[in-house]
Amino acid sequence: MKKLTIILIVIFVIAAAVLILPELASAQPPPPPGKPQQTPIDGGLGLLAAAGGAYAVKKLRDRKK
Repeated sequence: MKKLTIILIVIFVIAAAVLILPELASAQPPPPPGKPQQTPIDGGLGLLAAAGGAYAVKKLRDRKK
């Protein structure tokens, strides 16, 4: 009975290896990354600069009072 159990375990391990190893062997590495995506910053940056300038002018006028 003990010999039969060992044989079944060996068969199971061999069957698992036969089923799993081809999947691992045929796996391809991911492709190399391409160029990074360029994001436009002209519109939002201009609005932030205008808002900052307006805030600075307001603070300077409040300081004079």
